[in-house]
Amino acid sequence: MRRIRWQSIVAALAVTVLLSGCYYPGGGLFSSTGGPQTYLSTEALQKSVTMLDLRTGEVFFSIDIPPGKQLVIDFERGKGDDPVYTPDLLMYDVFDAGTKTGSLGNSMTVPPAAARRIEMNVVQAPAFRPGDDGATASPGEISSAPAWWTPEGGPIDRDHGGVGVYDD
Repeated sequence: MRRIRWQSIVAALAVTVLLSGCYYPGGGLFSSTGGPQTYLSTEALQKSVTMLDLRTGEVFFSIDIPPGKQLVIDFERGKGDDPVYTPDLLMYDVFDAGTKTGSLGNSMTVPPAAARRIEMNVVQAPAFRPGDDGATASPGEISSAPAWWTPEGGPIDRDHGGVGVYDD
């Protein structure tokens, strides 16, 4: 009986530790201002993140996040190279949308929390995520597409997946 209790406690602690380091827009299950922050960019809401040094007004970090990707940032307090001007370390990386864990492979020293501002903007220009590598036809290869895929149209090949939900 005791084994079951200890196993349950260990399992609960393991889940807690694993979920607390996950990357979710909004911070995840145990979000905090000191934890990793995730900015998700989609075709409809493309995001750009800029960081400014409030003491000088200088932009020290700026990135346009491609659609279908997410930027994850995390600040390490006191890990910078200068105790006054850049005392903190920014760890960051861009992942595919939906990535929950991973190593942040980029870093730079940054101003302290009281002297930096993060601005997130929605980009208004249209953009689309890169196409699927498994796509069967692209606009330049329309001649290899079935007749019913072309602008001219044609009969649907019902034997090879040409039947829609409402066709009978």
